[in-house]
Amino acid sequence: MLQLKDKWVWDFWFAVDGTDYHMFYLQADKALQNPDLRHWNVSVGHAVSPNLRDWTVLPDAIAPTQGDDTAPDSFTTWTGCVIKSGNEWLMYYTGTKRAEKGLVQRVCLAKSPDLIHWAKHEQNPVVELDERWYDGLKLEYWHDASWRDPWVFKDPQQDLYHMLVTCRVNRGEPDGRGAIGYASSTNLLDWTVGDAFLAPGWFGEMEVPQIEQIGGRYYLFCSVSTRFHSASHKAEPGCEPQTGVKYFVADSLLGHYTTLGNGFLTGPKQDGLYSGRLINGPDGDWYLMAFMGNDANGQFIGNIIDPIKVLVGADGILSLHD
Repeated sequence: MLQLKDKWVWDFWFAVDGTDYHMFYLQADKALQNPDLRHWNVSVGHAVSPNLRDWTVLPDAIAPTQGDDTAPDSFTTWTGCVIKSGNEWLMYYTGTKRAEKGLVQRVCLAKSPDLIHWAKHEQNPVVELDERWYDGLKLEYWHDASWRDPWVFKDPQQDLYHMLVTCRVNRGEPDGRGAIGYASSTNLLDWTVGDAFLAPGWFGEMEVPQIEQIGGRYYLFCSVSTRFHSASHKAEPGCEPQTGVKYFVADSLLGHYTTLGNGFLTGPKQDGLYSGRLINGPDGDWYLMAFMGNDANGQFIGNIIDPIKVLVGADGILSLHD
């Protein structure tokens, strides 16, 4: 696993370069003592592995901009993704401003020729929420203006890129507005925001979205927590609130996405795991990786586990190898 002696690590994302797996992860110094402070004392670390198990730590990738409290990432550099365009690597990440006390989230961009040296885009942020569809800052019923965790992927059928984000729509009961937001681009720089990609009304937030094609189907993954299941969802027959990795399935890339079974990839055996990512391993099989949050005693661990093999049933239901 990836476990640092002096830092907590949590949300992470990958870039695959040849046979190397590069992992970028949020990190904060354990000298803070209180792990709840990690979100506001964050930078993006970097490690590389040939097998998703043995990690070599590399120089840090990016950190909040210093000296200008109005810079879009002056307070935090949170979860993102990496995609390659030509000979250049692009990292989309979540920024917040110190001048706004980190309450409003925006998508920022950094570029690299080698995954090691990163330069922030001079016109950050590159994508902001659009209140035609999404909640802005509504502190009367929610704690932030959510527009984070960008996941960018190329459409295989057309010259178009899609971006999914953690967000909240501006309709429905406040405790069920958590959604997967959407934007599109033809050049990876100019983005057009559209209505939500998925908004089931089940959660207050649906974090770290990811889409992968597995076994002929498309799977949309996100992480949800027990405390942010909506009241209406908890009242539905068969709903058993839990914290972990949720998935939705579709026959085509852009949906319609629905759940299979209870819709959770993780279960009681994986209690404490969050921000799960699916990754294709060196052997061609799919694996789940996640960070370990609180243990059975309620103590925050802050490491990233070794991969767990994902099994695909004939009916499309996913499960984890024991």
